[in-house]
Amino acid sequence: MTRITRQDHNYRITIEEVTQDESKTLQFEFQDREDMFKVVEMINKGSELPNEEATRVAVALRLLGPVMMQNRKHPLFADFMPHFKNFMQNLKSTIKASVNA
Repeated sequence: MTRITRQDHNYRITIEEVTQDESKTLQFEFQDREDMFKVVEMINKGSELPNEEATRVAVALRLLGPVMMQNRKHPLFADFMPHFKNFMQNLKSTIKASVNA
């Protein structure tokens, strides 16, 4: 039996506050099974949102989704999980229909 090994993608997120005075920076690294750039591209193509907003949605979903799945029984996520699942199914079908059109 051949075992399939998953190739995770490694990312570094940097958030920089842009102000006239002193700026703050937040940075962290994470792994994801999805190619973040492909996810951003697909949501940009298929969501009908302006590109900047679609990019923000794509990144937010790939940051939140895996954490929620890993902690789906945690009280913080338990009530939201069914709504998130429904949202993701709707988003995926919308993107697929738009890209295949």
